[in-house]
Amino acid sequence: MKILAVVPARLASTRLPEKPLIKLNGKEMIRWVYEGTQKSELIDEVVVATDSDKIVNCVENFGGKALLTSKKHKTGTDRVCEVVEKIGDKYDIIVNVQGDEPLINGRDLDMLIKPMIENSSIKISTPVKKIEKEEAKNKNTVKVVVDNNNFALYFSRESIPFISGENIEYYKHIGIYSFRKEFLLKFKGWKQTPLEKAEKLEQLRVLENGYRIKTVKWNSMLHGVDTEEDVRIVERYLKGD
Repeated sequence: MKILAVVPARLASTRLPEKPLIKLNGKEMIRWVYEGTQKSELIDEVVVATDSDKIVNCVENFGGKALLTSKKHKTGTDRVCEVVEKIGDKYDIIVNVQGDEPLINGRDLDMLIKPMIENSSIKISTPVKKIEKEEAKNKNTVKVVVDNNNFALYFSRESIPFISGENIEYYKHIGIYSFRKEFLLKFKGWKQTPLEKAEKLEQLRVLENGYRIKTVKWNSMLHGVDTEEDVRIVERYLKGD
């Protein structure tokens, strides 16, 4: 079974100009993501999918592989699909790794992929992480509820389950996915669904079309970079402070 990891990286960013090229402790963020992904024991190849020659040059300069993709893509998943259509013939599983997760590590990615190797009925898997009740109230944090077999029941920006006096565990969704290639390309062809539009969460398109999403619980530290404060936080972790 052959596995390809694709890292979508768009140059433009509202809050952090040229975000993938921001230096974190002297190394570009896209390089941290690329090299962290490369440490997976299961992934055969890593490719950056970008709309920018600057990012292509950066990746090639540190010895990585990058493909220039259309500037018209609306989502990272669309960008990943373009790469799969160009070079994905020999691959069975496609891992979509976010380009703003510099703390990503290969061990966690292997945990995400293993259920798909062990169970051919799983079409898509994604990580979740336990959070405190206060973070569950943040609408910028996507929450998920799962069944007894760790398949997602629903994703929402609202607090789910409802915050009551019960001692309930809350989980946030981490936007990294492992797809079977055929399913990814099928997903690309589906129209947006009502709940997807309401929540602005494309993974709901999978659930609304009657498919299941396997969730995998991660314990490692992850912290996406969207602001200058995020840069400071991530640099401290990368230093081991």
